[in-house]
Amino acid sequence: MEKRYNFAQIEKQMQEFWEKEQIYRFDPDVQGEIYSIDTPPPTVSGNLHVGHLFSYTQAEMIARFRRMQGYNVFYPFGFDDNGLPTERLVERDEGIRAKDLSRSEFINKCKHITEKYETEFKHFWRTLGFSVDWSMQYETISDDVRKISQSLFLELVHKEKAYVKESPVLWCTECQTSIAQAELDTDEMESTFNYIPFMVEGKPLYVATTRPELLYGCVSLFVHPDDERYTQYIGKTAQVPLYNYEVPIRTDHKVGMDKGTGVVLCATFGDSTDAEWYLKHALPYRKVILADGTMVKDVPFIGGLKVFAARKEIIRLLDESNLLQKSEKILHAVAVHERCRKEIEIIPSRQWYIEILSEKERFLDAANKINWYPAYMKNRYIAWVENLKWDWCISRQRYFGVPFPVWYCNNCGKTGFAKSEQLPVNPLETPYMGTCDCGCKEFTPESAVFDTWATSSLTPQIHERLGFKLTPMSMRTHAHEIIRTWTFYTMVRSLYHTGDIPWRDLMINGFVLAKKGEKISKSQGNSEMEPAALIAAHSADVLRYWSANARLGTDTFFAIEELVIAKRFITKLWNASKFAISHLKDIDLSDKPQLLPVDRWIIERTNETITKAAVWLNEYEIGSARHEVDELFWKDFCDNYIEIVKSRLYEPELHGYVERRSGQYALYYALLNILKMYAIYVPHITEYIYQQFFKQHEKTASIHLLKWEKSEHTNNDLLEFGESIKEALSDMRKYKSGKNLSMRAEMDVMEIKCESKYLEWFKQTEKDLKACANAKAINYISE
Repeated sequence: MEKRYNFAQIEKQMQEFWEKEQIYRFDPDVQGEIYSIDTPPPTVSGNLHVGHLFSYTQAEMIARFRRMQGYNVFYPFGFDDNGLPTERLVERDEGIRAKDLSRSEFINKCKHITEKYETEFKHFWRTLGFSVDWSMQYETISDDVRKISQSLFLELVHKEKAYVKESPVLWCTECQTSIAQAELDTDEMESTFNYIPFMVEGKPLYVATTRPELLYGCVSLFVHPDDERYTQYIGKTAQVPLYNYEVPIRTDHKVGMDKGTGVVLCATFGDSTDAEWYLKHALPYRKVILADGTMVKDVPFIGGLKVFAARKEIIRLLDESNLLQKSEKILHAVAVHERCRKEIEIIPSRQWYIEILSEKERFLDAANKINWYPAYMKNRYIAWVENLKWDWCISRQRYFGVPFPVWYCNNCGKTGFAKSEQLPVNPLETPYMGTCDCGCKEFTPESAVFDTWATSSLTPQIHERLGFKLTPMSMRTHAHEIIRTWTFYTMVRSLYHTGDIPWRDLMINGFVLAKKGEKISKSQGNSEMEPAALIAAHSADVLRYWSANARLGTDTFFAIEELVIAKRFITKLWNASKFAISHLKDIDLSDKPQLLPVDRWIIERTNETITKAAVWLNEYEIGSARHEVDELFWKDFCDNYIEIVKSRLYEPELHGYVERRSGQYALYYALLNILKMYAIYVPHITEYIYQQFFKQHEKTASIHLLKWEKSEHTNNDLLEFGESIKEALSDMRKYKSGKNLSMRAEMDVMEIKCESKYLEWFKQTEKDLKACANAKAINYISE
């Protein structure tokens, strides 16, 4: 082995070797239970960042672990390359707006840009050493996936779980599309609470509102039925200030008596409560805000203005007209679109929905059939389902997405659907083949496309396009912020389409934080360190080792300084392996020697670590498992065992040739199994070391195709003996250090405290201990 480890050269060599030899190719006919992983297809919405490296690598380690436990690992990869996130990327990269181009021209630009990014993404994952079978790659905009998505949508229509209706919908005026509840975030924003008098029988009834620009859209005032302050107003009408028309005063238990004045303005539409009351109380609709975020032109005083300008103007007019009792500056939570951070509006629109509100109990019950790792993440899912207020809106008024296979009759408006043999179909390019029940043959195509989640929620079904049944899959992995989207939506689709849960285990990762409380993300633009550059500078294995440090589900910070420990580890593993292999070149594994107690101890200690690490990894705690292996490697193997056995390996003429063979056997076993355990974390260096020496003895193409050892029982006496050995060496080192002596300084006598039952084992280890301590004699103090 070379003097120094050249990661840049070796990592590339190993990646080429894995690909050429198809080490990770999935074969459904291979022996072993299938372990299938549902990996999140990264959204093509910008460059990858350290957070992607962190969470995806943690899951990749589980794939490697399961493969080395004898499972036939199904580990595909895909790209979520359609929908609003991709469109906004194209607009940003090209400096264009979709609405300024023809639909076909913009879609062609989207295809070109996504292909470029997907090539970069794929190269990045390969550079990280991912054990993916790339022959199973998919894209959510590809023909076969579009066919699956459209087909399963039609299945929901048939089951009456998907429907179209005109109703209030969450709307992003910046992105010019409807959105779903799961795409909402809340931001703290400065605003004003404006106290405005509505006249009731000549007396003012004050209403506090943050949205006075919606006065023209006011359709009712609401008070709580138990609020004695306003009992006499119930059933009467109030005059809307500035606009001077009458609205009824109604009651509803959702009114907060302690908020503002206790009188709530209901406009169409200020928030989700307004939309709820509009439907519940059959209120009229007054159009105020358009889809582009401007006020309707015929709204007096503010027509044609943008929302914030309209708000400012109305407040000025109210103040000028002595209709503003007071205005309080406040900070309040505002619903924003997670993609662009703009405040959302609610406007009436015809949209397609998947019914979910009626099935909440079913979705909650399904959560109990899945193993959540960490377990507390289930609470986030439960809270989300319990607080759902809207059915899932799946249509988007965008361009680059999976089209709805739908047309509408020009005469009666009835919906026409594509036949299964037509799929995938774009109704904008393909006319409806058929006649409506009303006799009309002319149809208008649906121009909306599916929300990207409506397709990526089908990844278990997408995987099965390859021709074998996988659901329920073994494991789904992703970060905790998409529990409300990808977890929930996939649960919905799986229950509706298969009647079963989509996977057995959920592995939920944390974030990498740029600073306290903030995640590193493409949209935030706060990642100064490109993953590709980090790999080029520090190596994939170093970054992988770092990413395996945190507990599952917990967030972590990243800085370059964090990689120092990982680099030191790589150097130590290289040097320890190089030393060991230099003494193993003449090993004869065909004839197992009688092992000395200390050699039996390192083997037993290695087996104990294998068992402990496997327990943690079966719980998806890759960090805790790595710490177990680190403890074995650094403290037991390097600091103690190698030092104990070193003289015996170098000087068999003094220690005995049989005794040297015992040390060789134990050294081989311990190092090989340490490499196997580390292989899931640092696959390149472990593979290279294996190829350089161990392959000739193990006769298996790759270390990643070897299996971890499984111990039948633990020999606690050997483990306790080993701890006594370590304690004796520690005391010796402390003694020499305290006397400012070199560790190689000669000692007349080394005193060792030991239990009487281990005395014989100590005596069999005496030559090693004397050599290690450079002691002339050993005095045993039996306890």
